[in-house]
Amino acid sequence: MNLAASSVSRAFTRNLTAASDRELVATAVSGLEGSFEELVRRYQRPISAYVYRMIGNYESALDLTQEIFIKVYSSLRRYREEFKFSTWIYKIAHNCAVDHLRRNASREQSLVMGPEGDQYDLPVESGRPSPEQESERKERRVEIESVVRSLPANYRALIILRHSQDLSYEEIVEVTGLPLGTVKNRLFRAREMMRQQFVEKGITGIS
Repeated sequence: MNLAASSVSRAFTRNLTAASDRELVATAVSGLEGSFEELVRRYQRPISAYVYRMIGNYESALDLTQEIFIKVYSSLRRYREEFKFSTWIYKIAHNCAVDHLRRNASREQSLVMGPEGDQYDLPVESGRPSPEQESERKERRVEIESVVRSLPANYRALIILRHSQDLSYEEIVEVTGLPLGTVKNRLFRAREMMRQQFVEKGITGIS
């Protein structure tokens, strides 16, 4: 019996990349080597990107990301399978980022986002862009990022979750704990604030 269980364990270890998040959580809790490392591999980049865009400091974002994954690991036994793991881990990351902002009163972040459920797409010419076109696109990106950085933190967080991290409204509700109506209302206001600044800055060609 133990030999059979050991064989199953070894087979699962070899196929960690094919396992679902829920399976990885269950095997990490049971102590299977490599399970939590696979979860970290899957989520380290998007979580660190979210944290950086929220707090705007690279070194602090790295430190905070480490703290987040320590909290995730210590909380695995409290994870409930009826929720998506991605939503659960973003909730932890969101709370850590908000706490950091409150402690440090930081308002910097970097993001290109857009109105009414879509990204602000920078115009891209067909084929390889020329150096001049690439330079113009970089300048436009900096302008748009400055608009997003100016948003109040509570609006900025929703914009990042919705557009950068591609969370649904329902997932944002779970992450932030806000009512659905509040989420939609704040996103609408954030987009309107961004539109107004785009007009004032003369930023055009965004769809």
